[in-house]
Amino acid sequence: MTKRLDLRVDFAFKSLFGTHGNESILAAFLNAALRFPAEKKIQTVQLLDPHFNKENQEDKRSILDVHAQLEDGSRVNIEIQLNNKHDMEKRTLYYWSKMYSSQMKEGMDYGELCKTITINIVNFRYLSHMHDYHSTFQLYEREQKLLLTDMLEIHFMELPKLLIKWRNREVDPREDQLVRWLLLLEASEDEEITQVLEEIAMQEDHVLKKAMDEWERVSQDPEVLLAYEARRKALLDEKSALKRAEKLGEEPGEEKGIQKVALGMIQEGIDSKMISKLTGLTIEEVDKLRYQ
Repeated sequence: MTKRLDLRVDFAFKSLFGTHGNESILAAFLNAALRFPAEKKIQTVQLLDPHFNKENQEDKRSILDVHAQLEDGSRVNIEIQLNNKHDMEKRTLYYWSKMYSSQMKEGMDYGELCKTITINIVNFRYLSHMHDYHSTFQLYEREQKLLLTDMLEIHFMELPKLLIKWRNREVDPREDQLVRWLLLLEASEDEEITQVLEEIAMQEDHVLKKAMDEWERVSQDPEVLLAYEARRKALLDEKSALKRAEKLGEEPGEEKGIQKVALGMIQEGIDSKMISKLTGLTIEEVDKLRYQ
């Protein structure tokens, strides 16, 4: 069998879940992720241009989120992250605010704004104080736990936590559809998971079967493979740069520790905007280091 793309790589994830023609696959994932009751199950989704949160053409070319609109008008943005940049909560709030505000048009009433949801699938342990792999956040009054509004909803899905539960047989993809879809993201590296999911797909889940067939197909597409390998290499380089930066930042007695971190990231090919975000230096300071 052909080696399949690693769906934890955002490009591969979008190729399967965020491509026109695969809306039924995305709808099935969202039904599982958002736990809608049977009478409110999503039947169709509309893929949207996710460029609302990018300010220039270079950023727009690199965006790999999946952005969709549900039948009731709700907006959903799905982002998958391999590397922990330690800014996920600020990043997801920023994306949420951009999605929510981008609905407003001239002459529109605030009451017409629709629910906005961000889903963050991460390949690292992020919420150390939470034991479950799926956490959902909304706006509540602190003391009485009263929901202010359901317009904001933020999800974190931590794949390492799910894998531990899978290995301990604490979750069953035959009984839980979200477990099923999230384990699919791990299947390229685990033959047992692949076999179990193939059995489920053949016996009861025709949408999962479609997803696995499409996954097989795109994994053999030369153009997709070329773009996938480029993106995978970029993510590996990013991971290496982050580790190097963390190591340099931990060195004691370094008066210019931040500059050394930035220089290390420059050498790894990280752009100035990202270096500024990770180090706290201004973009001008980073550029000065880059060209000195």
